[in-house]
Amino acid sequence: MLSLFLWIFILGTLHSVICSSVENQCNWRGSGLSLEPRSVEQVSLQCAEGTVEWLYPTGALRLSLVPRQSLASPGPLPRRFTACIKPTASFRGAQLYLEKDGILKLLLSEGLPAMRSRVHCFSWQPHQKVALFLQATPHQDISRRISAFRYELRGDWDGRLALPLSKLSMEGACRPCNDTEILMAVCTSDFVVRGNIRTVVNDAELQQSVIGISATRVLRQKFTLFQPRGRSVKSHGDIRTPLSCGVKLGPGSFLFMGWVHFGDAWLGCAPRYKDFKRVYEEASEVHANPCEIALD
Repeated sequence: MLSLFLWIFILGTLHSVICSSVENQCNWRGSGLSLEPRSVEQVSLQCAEGTVEWLYPTGALRLSLVPRQSLASPGPLPRRFTACIKPTASFRGAQLYLEKDGILKLLLSEGLPAMRSRVHCFSWQPHQKVALFLQATPHQDISRRISAFRYELRGDWDGRLALPLSKLSMEGACRPCNDTEILMAVCTSDFVVRGNIRTVVNDAELQQSVIGISATRVLRQKFTLFQPRGRSVKSHGDIRTPLSCGVKLGPGSFLFMGWVHFGDAWLGCAPRYKDFKRVYEEASEVHANPCEIALD
């Protein structure tokens, strides 16, 4: 709930906004020392990903989220947009709010460490106006305070398989993919890798499981996630999934598919390879595959 003080703060500064909006802005870095104490600086974020770093926060910062059409695949408009925010461990000096249709919701607070340790994702429809509002918190000494975070911004073109929003939340995070989702994941995922599980490391603090993968074949990867290590001819890499999914170390060959989220590989679908091969071959017989890949 937005405090009365914050409403008064916003209304009192609407007529004295310092506007420094930059087209096609991906990364923004600025200092509160250049702002008047009761001013609001305007910034436009339009890239698929980037960073925001606010040194010595004073006043307020309003970050408009405006996805560009060039970020999305050709075709119809998306049903929604999704953004994810990952604060730095040293996030200090400001409160971060989500502003949607004029209503503010608190996302990050320096007084609540638990809020700073996790990724915050949210979505909105194309007709809605969305921004991030950073309000500096009063401190006598602002010299060591930096409010910084990374963001990802994209359109939802392929449902839950294209975005981390549902998979990073509790709802749907651990549900196995059905046959249709598996076939779509092969075509739309950031990585498609056949391999085995080497290790599973659980991180209770981050509530994540890190799955060590030994890849027998890398069918596709948009980024260099899986590559040979040391003298091994096989490619190796790590894939993350929520701790609540309870991933266990076990034998078998799997087809791992998913997306890259803040530089890390996140699991979308992971059928056993023999099950994927059966589904793929059955769909091929009736020409129902959305794309083709080379099977072994």
